[in-house]
Amino acid sequence: MTAAALAAAALGLAAACAPPPSVDVVDAEQASVDTSDGLVVDGERIADAELFAAATDEGSLSLYSGYVENSEKEVIKAFEHDTGIDVELVRLVPNRLAERVLSEQGAGRLGADVVRTSDYDIASRMRDAGVFEAHEVPDYDQLDDTVRYHGGEFYRVFNPLYTFAYNTVLVDEEDAPTSWWDLTEAEWRGELGITQIGAGGSSLTLNRFQEETLGEDFLPALADQEPRIFDSSSAALESLARGEVAVATGVVSSVNIAASKNAPVNFVIPDEGMAAYDYFVGKTSSARHEAAAELFVDWNLSRRGGDVFRQIGEFPARDDLTPPEVLGQTLPTLASGGVVRIDPRVLLDHAATDQRRWLGLFGYL
Repeated sequence: MTAAALAAAALGLAAACAPPPSVDVVDAEQASVDTSDGLVVDGERIADAELFAAATDEGSLSLYSGYVENSEKEVIKAFEHDTGIDVELVRLVPNRLAERVLSEQGAGRLGADVVRTSDYDIASRMRDAGVFEAHEVPDYDQLDDTVRYHGGEFYRVFNPLYTFAYNTVLVDEEDAPTSWWDLTEAEWRGELGITQIGAGGSSLTLNRFQEETLGEDFLPALADQEPRIFDSSSAALESLARGEVAVATGVVSSVNIAASKNAPVNFVIPDEGMAAYDYFVGKTSSARHEAAAELFVDWNLSRRGGDVFRQIGEFPARDDLTPPEVLGQTLPTLASGGVVRIDPRVLLDHAATDQRRWLGLFGYL
């Protein structure tokens, strides 16, 4: 065979062995957008002409976010498509985000127009420091007090669902665990990845769910499995995708994003349900792009924004959208009991004792 033929064969083999292209989780261009008189998306008026013109004149906004980076980028892509307004993203894990926001606020130089964070405690500490400025979104009066907080200083926008996932190369679908208690079986000893409780509100929520729903014997049994402990759920998912662990606790939307990029992962809807934790968003009191910030918050709370979060795999705070369908699985409704959202005040009441118990059980320092 000639050198040219060998080269052609090699190229053909490489092409045959190349992974399939990644797919878009959110179809940013599917919406019908009309900007002739404000911002109207799929027939819903999100902003009037005055606000939209002012936001367009500003042209950009700065978003400080604790949301998973790949998921936030999907949101930004859809928002920029609908509005033409650029979003400059600063992304940190929620605890680090809180440190930065509170430090900049204390120094009088907060660079964010909008802040998104999980964990009601973090959002409340930011509010106490004067980070947020009240803004009433459209349909404000139709939102209940689990969505709007302190007169619109911040809003619950969506709830990620915490469950567990498995590596599809290492674990066949029929052999995957189907319940939380399955994770305590001998076959998964040393094969599990979990996230430490101090990672943020998501870990506190999962822990409280496990204590309340699975009972006080579950965490000791899980600790006996000698799981690998990660500082963030994203690090746990990356390790799962690399095959370093066979099963790991993880968030449905993050698994969805990873699978769209050809990671060999899938998630389980456990028999006992999944833990839903809150994500909040608010306009800052020091926003330099006030109109763009208000538009971003309004868009997040709109049906269009809720549908984007639904496509990613989150539960939108709006109750007029159907549950997400992710990787061929239709997620349960909130009313079914398969999704458990714990009141933020309950999380705060138990936070200190839950952390002490968890750290003692898992020997994590």
